[in-house]
This record gives sequence, C-alpha cells and structure tokens, in this order.
Amino acid sequence: MERAEKREFVTELNEVFKASGSVVVAHYAGATVAQMNDFRSKMRAAGGTVKVAKNRLAKIALQGTEAEGMSNLFKGQTLIAYSNDPITAPKVVMDFAKTNDKIVVLGGAMGTTTLNAEAVKSLATLPSLDELRAKLLGMIQTPATRIAGVVAAPASQLARVFAAYAKKDEAA
Repeated sequence: MERAEKREFVTELNEVFKASGSVVVAHYAGATVAQMNDFRSKMRAAGGTVKVAKNRLAKIALQGTEAEGMSNLFKGQTLIAYSNDPITAPKVVMDFAKTNDKIVVLGGAMGTTTLNAEAVKSLATLPSLDELRAKLLGMIQTPATRIAGVVAAPASQLARVFAAYAKKDEAA
C-alpha cells in the first residue's frame, strides 16, 4: 500500500468508527476466499459491511473516536464488521460464526461501550430495530382495538335484544 492509500484507508475507517451503530472485530485465519465472499454477501444483504483491517492502520483510525477502547483487539488476522443498526453486524457475524469455525469473534464496540465476545453474543440475540418497532406498534394498537370492541359491545347487545323481541312479536 502506498502512503496515499494508507491515508485514505485510515480516513475511511475513522468515519466508519464514528458513524456506525456497532463494530465487531473477529479473526478470520484459515477462512477461504469463498467463505469470506459468502460472509460479505450475507452482511451486505443485511445492511452491513465487512472489511479486512490492517491492525496498525485500524488503531490509528480509532484515535479520537468513541470506540477507541477496542484498539487492543487488533492482533493477528482481523476483520471488522459494521452496520448503522447496532444489532445487524453482531447478529450476522454470530450466525456466520456458528456455521464456520474459522471466524472467531474477539469483541467490538457500540458507541462508547467496548464489548467483549460474550457481549457481542448477547447483543446478537436481541431483536433488530425494525422488529422492536413492529412489536411496539402492535402493543400500542392492541389497547385501541380493545377499546373499540368494548365501546361497540353494548350497542351490538342492544341490537340483538331488539331483534329477539321483534322476532318474538312476529311469532305471536
């Protein structure tokens, strides 16, 4: 890599560390090109990105960001996975690591919080932001539906009573 390429890489990574909802750092030693391409495509489909990180440049890029605490994770062959949604990157990495033993999660960061491997695993079990929004919306709509049912119930019961009396009068 030339010096200009290195500067560009550091600047790009610095923006990633500042803007991402979460960043996961993992080892990928022994993973084949096909496995890495599969991993990248799964991450891209979920809305995230995977990059192989040069450790020295990644540590430089971390300086001055909220995620600076995870600089000790960059040892050996490392990759970073990141996404704007804090749940997406950990979820995709952990799902891929279950089927591929070459991907070993080291930790990561979410905002100012530095995460260890266990924290990344627990973060991956949470529902995504869209799922949480859907659940919240469902919880908000449920009481309104019940209120409408309760308000409509007396009127429908009265209508049934009148209909029963009308039938009784017709029969008589």
